Amino acid sequence: MASIRLLVMDVDGTLTDGRIYIGPQGEAMKAFHVQDGYGIAQLLPRAGIVPAIITGRCSAIVEQRARELHIEELHQGVSDKLGRLQEIARRQGISAGEIAYIGDDLNDLACMRFCGMSACPADAVPEVRGAADYVCKREGGRGAVREYIDHLIALAEAPEEDAL
Repeated sequence: MASIRLLVMDVDGTLTDGRIYIGPQGEAMKAFHVQDGYGIAQLLPRAGIVPAIITGRCSAIVEQRARELHIEELHQGVSDKLGRLQEIARRQGISAGEIAYIGDDLNDLACMRFCGMSACPADAVPEVRGAADYVCKREGGRGAVREYIDHLIALAEAPEEDAL
């Protein structure tokens, strides 16, 4: 198995619980889990894994969170997630086998099938749970991304015979 060099994450339903709170003046709010943030900002760099976000929605909230976590590969408003993922891989010189992906819904399936490893939160739609290499015990927005990061790091650190 190739070592993972890029972790691509969906946002709504993966980094968040999928709920979008809209106030009376139209302001939107989303909740992010602090453990996911620590894993992205602290653990991934130590493991030599670049974090990336590809999401179908556009949100200033996601832009702010990506800045806080030092995520430079932020792609919002993307309808063709696989095309964008392939573009990132080409630009960074990373093969499909070196990419891990975590998402929760049907628009994530093509990317999950393209990548070397894939995961989903526990509350992902059934088709995604069936396609994932790893189904997290935690739900989206409740530490699923951190759980997957810990899993990826454990696999990378496992002796070769244990990784089989």
